[in-house]
Amino acid sequence: MSTRSRTVLRWLLTIFMVASGANHFLAPDTYDAMVPRALPAPHLLVVISGIAEIAGGLGLILPVTRRLAAWGLVLLFLSVFPANINMAINHLPLGTHELPAWALWGRLPLQVLLVAWAWTFTRPER
Repeated sequence: MSTRSRTVLRWLLTIFMVASGANHFLAPDTYDAMVPRALPAPHLLVVISGIAEIAGGLGLILPVTRRLAAWGLVLLFLSVFPANINMAINHLPLGTHELPAWALWGRLPLQVLLVAWAWTFTRPER
């Protein structure tokens, strides 16, 4: 992958993560509903994950924090995977939007792509 492509992908992930993290505070009920009932303090988990998304996205900007932030995002994507499974199994809406079953289940492979996207930046740049 060229340096230019890598930079564009990194900035896209940065913007995506900061926007997604901010959305945890703009529409917390949407995220609270995704948290599996077996986990304690759903709202606190949403706040923590929102902060982690923003921090991970911003961490991709600076070379000194980039690799650590990328590893943090990989772990974050893996840790929120149960919420996506919960949505699919229980056919939960995304906020006020009912999604068809195929879309709920289709979100699961997208997590794999997000992990791969973040993992790209765990490796040293050439």
